[in-house]
Amino acid sequence: MRNAKLKKLWDTLRSSYWFLPSLMATAGMFLAFAMLALDQTDAIKTGELSWIYRGGPEGARGLLSAVASSMVTVAATAFSITIVALQLAASNFGPRLLRNFMQDTGNQVVLGTFIATFLYCLLVLRTVHGEDYNLFVPQLSVTIGIILAIASIGVLIYFIHHASTIIQASHVIAGVADELDDAIDRLFPEEMGQAEPKDHSVIEAIPTNFDSQARLISSTHTGYLQVIDDQLLLKLACKYNLLLRLASKPGQFIGKGDRLIWVYPGERVNQKLTSEINRAFLLGKERTEQQDIEFPINQLVEIALRALSPGINDPFTAIRCIDRLTAGLSRLAECNFPSVYRYDPEHKLRVIAEPVAFTQLVDSAFDQIRHYGKSDIAVTLHLLGAIARIGSHIRHSRDRLALEQHADMILQGSREELSMQRDQQRVEELYQQMMATWRK
Repeated sequence: MRNAKLKKLWDTLRSSYWFLPSLMATAGMFLAFAMLALDQTDAIKTGELSWIYRGGPEGARGLLSAVASSMVTVAATAFSITIVALQLAASNFGPRLLRNFMQDTGNQVVLGTFIATFLYCLLVLRTVHGEDYNLFVPQLSVTIGIILAIASIGVLIYFIHHASTIIQASHVIAGVADELDDAIDRLFPEEMGQAEPKDHSVIEAIPTNFDSQARLISSTHTGYLQVIDDQLLLKLACKYNLLLRLASKPGQFIGKGDRLIWVYPGERVNQKLTSEINRAFLLGKERTEQQDIEFPINQLVEIALRALSPGINDPFTAIRCIDRLTAGLSRLAECNFPSVYRYDPEHKLRVIAEPVAFTQLVDSAFDQIRHYGKSDIAVTLHLLGAIARIGSHIRHSRDRLALEQHADMILQGSREELSMQRDQQRVEELYQQMMATWRK
């Protein structure tokens, strides 16, 4: 449970605009104190370092004041540009994509660099004294301030390039696709190409009176189900000698009082067990890809749908999304999906958790794009080509059947929506080629 909470906390911190800049600002303050302490050493006082700042107190004050004031101005400008980028992202790609922009480390480092430099110069500036008050010029500290100012200029150049890159459709789509790949690696770590495990024999281990004797535990909180701590559920099942069957999946919106899990035998359910099981279900304000493989797929679909809307009419962006969905689904077609059943170390059935099915992911990826793109010949042909490529990775007949159903619906939609006979023929020819290849 601690590991699941830490992962959720880290995901929350990574999506914030205060965590990394705050760390960098703190580091800037510690750097200022460290440099001021070094300025008190004999090596600095006797001038053994010839490359450091050797000016007087007035010059040091002017230099540090100029750097500090410019850093505040640049930080405000960078923040304003970031807000504009977020607004563009929300309008062009959808508000659910804002989380991806908030997780962008580059923007956080830029903001943190400017703030850290400002605080550093501010803390060093307060120690500069003239001849009328115990003359002291922190020469090494001023030198480091100059180095930080030069580094900040480099960061500013990077930010200008980065801000103009992250709002490009190709960059956004590639970022979401990377999240999909990471989710696949995290949730389906089994070796590619392994046969799906056959667990039909364990059906006998499920009590025949499970449905009548099991008791439902409901949620005590409201939010999107982000993480299910399966290790904690297995531990509780062993501790109380229970059989658990999940009634919800990551990505679902859970309201207070909605069902979470079935517990057998039901007479062992009490307030303490209800509270402990609820702790295994971590809810949040929005969906995440931690255990929800469907979430990055839905993000790519949302970008494609906005591109296909009459106000934008950008089929090329939709085609890029289809390409990324094709790559992800092709990998998923070769994955060994988790078993429905979870056992304790003594091989006793403890948890029944229905995993997401490949056919469900195919529906999520293609249903809406197929519906809203059926009047565009380029999108229609690309969808058929995507299904053909995914079909070459299929290992189970039921998964191929799902692809065939989508291909049939694409063909039917083209007959209804494409006005040109030649376009209809092109779709028909590609469809027949794909079916002929699959029947070999």
